[in-house]
Amino acid sequence: MTVIVAKELATALAALREHEDARVIQGGTDLMVEINFNHVKPTTIISLRDIASLRTIRQEVRGLLSIGSGVPYSIIEGEPVLSAIPALAQAARTVGSPQIRAAGSLGGNLGTCSPAGDTLPVMFALDAMIHLSTVDSTRVVSIHDFMTGVKRSIRQHDEIITSVDFPIVKGWQGYSKVGVRNAMVISVASACLVADHEHADVRIALGSVGPTIIRCRESEAWLKANQDLSAGAFISPQLAEEFGKRAAAESSPIDDHRSTAQYRRHAISVLASRLLRKAYP
Repeated sequence: MTVIVAKELATALAALREHEDARVIQGGTDLMVEINFNHVKPTTIISLRDIASLRTIRQEVRGLLSIGSGVPYSIIEGEPVLSAIPALAQAARTVGSPQIRAAGSLGGNLGTCSPAGDTLPVMFALDAMIHLSTVDSTRVVSIHDFMTGVKRSIRQHDEIITSVDFPIVKGWQGYSKVGVRNAMVISVASACLVADHEHADVRIALGSVGPTIIRCRESEAWLKANQDLSAGAFISPQLAEEFGKRAAAESSPIDDHRSTAQYRRHAISVLASRLLRKAYP
């Protein structure tokens, strides 16, 4: 196996264009598992870990926080992400062990595109935008268009995910997940809720309960039609419970070795209800 350690993005892009079976690696927390179990057998690996431009966080003047695809979760847990996008910092803290969080990144979560990816519901709830580059072009796509199925996306072979833009929302946001234990676990069900107090609406996205991340747009519309969602509004326990049930109804979970579909729906109902009540205490 040939390993190319790129120091510049241009070098990595050129190598990716040249080698048709090449795989890019950032932290390797997903890819190395696939290689160790012989699920993939690449002859060329292109390491992105030493590319400084992929490991930056920039505050954009137009109300966005741009996070490089190589920024590890251990950095995303803290500032400036913690203040600007607290749900993303919360999601980053739930990923694996300290060693995994020091290696894993947003780009890896997007590259794998598993419905259980912890940062993906946050991206969906915040309408994040994904930047991709090739040797001779760049494009920006919505996260809603990027993920197309279980471990499938629109990323082309010769494209590298370079950064993710997150809108900075004025209001409350949070992330919660359920697993078979309290730490170092793949989520059985997860949810991110964003309460945009400036525009008086709520967004919620679900993980691990469908082939892609699910944005509960029907539940969002129902809540907005039946409840004042501006800052300081009161959410009754009954309304929060109904919201949770409606969010669960929009999920499409399966039975597998980690959980049953019935339990996943129940978990989503509880998570959605709790998050909404936290957003409007």
